[in-house]
Order: sequence, then C-alpha cells, then structure tokens
Amino acid sequence: MAVNPKIRTPIVCVMGHVDHGKTSLLDRIRGSSVVSSEVGQITQHIGATIVPIEAIRSMSGTIGKIPINIPGLLFIDTPGHHAFTTLRARGGALADMAILVIDINQGFQPQTIEALQILRNCKTPFVIAATKIDRIHGWRVFENESFLASFVKQNERVTGDFENKTYEVVGKLSELGFSADRFDRVSDFQRNLAIVPVSAHTGEGVCDLLMVMIGLAQRYMGDALALTVEGPGAGTVLEVKEERGLGTTLDVILYDGTLSIGDEIAVATQGDVIFTKVRSLLKPRPMKEILIEDRFEREKTVVAAAGVKVTAPDLEGVIAGSPFFVVRGNRDEIRAKIKKEMTEIHVNLAEEGIVIKADTIGALEALCKELEGKEIGVMRAEVGPVSRHDLIDTETIKNPIFRTLLSFNTPMLPDAAEMIKNPLYTQVKVFEGRVI
Repeated sequence: MAVNPKIRTPIVCVMGHVDHGKTSLLDRIRGSSVVSSEVGQITQHIGATIVPIEAIRSMSGTIGKIPINIPGLLFIDTPGHHAFTTLRARGGALADMAILVIDINQGFQPQTIEALQILRNCKTPFVIAATKIDRIHGWRVFENESFLASFVKQNERVTGDFENKTYEVVGKLSELGFSADRFDRVSDFQRNLAIVPVSAHTGEGVCDLLMVMIGLAQRYMGDALALTVEGPGAGTVLEVKEERGLGTTLDVILYDGTLSIGDEIAVATQGDVIFTKVRSLLKPRPMKEILIEDRFEREKTVVAAAGVKVTAPDLEGVIAGSPFFVVRGNRDEIRAKIKKEMTEIHVNLAEEGIVIKADTIGALEALCKELEGKEIGVMRAEVGPVSRHDLIDTETIKNPIFRTLLSFNTPMLPDAAEMIKNPLYTQVKVFEGRVI
C-alpha cells in the first residue's frame, strides 16, 4: 500500500530522566552516535531526526506485511536535564506522540514524573521504553533481536528478575493514575500504556518500539495527521546558527503546512517581529541529526512534519525557541500572534537580583527556575549575546552581591570582553557555562 501523500509525518518526542539513555536510544534507531559529540554528554537543545518508513521496515522484519500509510517518524530529542522543564514542555507540546524513557534498573526519577505530567497536560499519546535491559544481571545479549525473541532465550532467574522490575514500573504508573502493561499483553492501546523493554546498547527491542509507535500513529492519529499538509507553513525555531558559506541559518521544525523557497516568513527577534524571504531549504539526509549534519540535501519545498535548515536575509537577531509562520497576506494578524507568544516568557523577575543572558527562551526559563529554587532573585533575563550595555547595567545594581551576570551558552561581544579584562572598568562577576 502506498504512503498517503496527504498525511504528514508524526512528530515523536523522546523524554525522560537525565542519563536514562534517550539520546543513545535515538542513536540506535538512526545508527549514528550523537551522544559522544554533546557537551558533557547531556543534550542541551532539541535535535530532530527523520526516520523514513523504509528504514523502519528494514529494522523490523514483521512490519513488512502490514499496510502502512504514514511516511515515517520525526524524532525530537529533548534535553532530559531537570532544569529544562519549559523547553521540554515546548517539546512535549510540539509532539504528536512521545516515548518516555525509564531505566528499568533505576525506575522512576523526579524528571520521569515531571515528563509524565507534561504528557498528561498536553494530552500526548505515549509509550514507555524500559531501557537498559542488557544491564539486568545475567542477561544474554542477542544483538538487534525483537524483545520477545530475546526474552525466551534467557534463563529462569533472569526472566524472574525482569518480571519483578517490570511490575515495579507498572505499579508506580498505577499509583500515578496510568494503567500499563508490557506491550505484548496490551489489547487496547487507547486504554493502556504499552511498556516496551529495549536496550539501546544491543538494539534488542528497538524494532518492537518502532512497531508500537507506527501502530499508535496509524490507529489513533490519522485525522490529526491528515489535515495540515496543504496550508501555509508553521513551526518552531530550534536553533539560530552561523554556517560557513551560508551566513546565519535557522534550524526549524515545520509542524504544519508547507514551506517553499521564496516564501515570506515571519520570525521573532529581540522585541520585534521581522519578515524575510526564504532563500534556501536544506534538509538533513534521512536518519541524520539536524544539529550535527554537515551535508544537507537542497529542497524546493518541504512538507510537515520535517526538520529543516532555512537560510534567508536578516536572521541575525532571531530567537531560538520562537514560532515562525509563512505569511500569505495576513501580516498584522501573524505579527500579533508571534508577539503574544513571545511576551509569554515564564520568568518571575525580582526587584533585586542578578542578570542572566542565554541563547534560547527555554534555557532562560530553565535558568530562572533553577535560581528561584535556590532563592536567588533575577532582575533581568534576556536572550542574546553579552554586550557592554549588559555589564554597565549590572554594575549599577546597588547590592554588590547581585553585580553578577550569568551567561549560558551565549557569546560575549568583543567590547564586553575588553571591559572584563580591565578591573578598573568593571566590578561585575561574569560566569559563563554550557551545561546548567
């Protein structure tokens, strides 16, 4: 059965506790290794990877016989670090479905529960991936096998141990109000959560996970996925990047409609909405991660859902984490819509406190949350590089303890760097970091 061209790719968000193996699981699915290239091996930004249906078919032999009408799955890898609540909520809200990763040996952690709350609030259908089954004492590895095929070859002690750990997960989910069971024992996926045991390390169970995701998408999301391909594009800016030979580019997730070369798009910059024309669209090759792909395919038109790199004039001040829309004559309406979304940064500013600068809205909100938890006030929170103006502003704070600027993952402009070198010019303490 041919793929229905009017159905868009579902967006799948991968969530869970830091270190429970979200990125490793995605690496296994796309056969790459992004983990080793990340700062401190913790995901700091949302990345996006498209896994075409052919690749999923080849991974799981059993799927070959089933008629499939979705073009594949677009995976978003969200930072699992607990400070990224708001960025993750953005990821959760952007997604059609989710995979919640739980280390079967460690069970539930604070962020696992937080991710469950986000999924419940966003009403996002999801599947539990119970990872690291190969770490169960005595587990015999059968590389890339389906879980059930591998499970029947384990000895009795291992299967008993595994069942106990699974029941702990089921029990905890039940306490939190979710009815769940192992995927092969679930008859009604709308009523029960499926738990799919996997190992990112050995590939066991990965084909089952993909099968369950495809099944869910086909069965329950046909209408939601069918509607949105024809209209003007809408999406979220993941990252704003300088690229050699291209200038400033945007990594975006297109979750609605169509985006073409020559389209006028509206995006948010510091305090304003700009309109610019798309010069080129670069798609990562299938199975590649948009954040580290170096050879892109040039496209004339991209259809939702997709991760794509956009080049256009005047993108320098665009804010990561902000929405973008294709404009079809309704400029004022779109400007108002973006402004509304952008002013709703969830940050509680204090009368007295420090100054923070970050590279994305999500990171700003997360930093503010962390500081609030430590009872440190934030007087000013902005997206963008650290400028001389920021230092002068910080220096005017009355209480010397608060003459501090935190710069997260954002550059320092040359004039500001000069000021810091000379203690006569400024008494401001600047802390720079790339991992919260």
